[in-house]
Amino acid sequence: MEAVSEFATPEFRVDAQWSDVLHAYHSVSGQLEHALQSGHGLGMSDFELLKILSKSCGKAKNKILMKDLEAQMYLSQSAFSRTVTRLEKAGLVERGACDNDRRSNFLAITSEGCDLLDAAGPTYRAVLSKHFA
Repeated sequence: MEAVSEFATPEFRVDAQWSDVLHAYHSVSGQLEHALQSGHGLGMSDFELLKILSKSCGKAKNKILMKDLEAQMYLSQSAFSRTVTRLEKAGLVERGACDNDRRSNFLAITSEGCDLLDAAGPTYRAVLSKHFA
């Protein structure tokens, strides 16, 4: 009977695939972060949040509840809050109170946010295309 190496087991292959995903994420996210920051002054989280809000660019302002936005992001609550505050201070998003629930806030992208997102989009897609095209 031939011995089976632990490296040939299904468990090892799954572990190896997960390691490959983490390596790819680390590589691509680092390059995205660098390209967006150096070219547009945006972090990857900033870009992702603006991208989610961008559905209202060029239209009537579409306000989204912050708790709904947070659910779409990959950030902790505190990191999400810091990202929103940073973008608000830069004039890229604006907060508004919810009329029905004073504990809730809406977030909307500003025209400056739309413009910056449009300018940063080609940089974002170029980095992704380099890895996934």
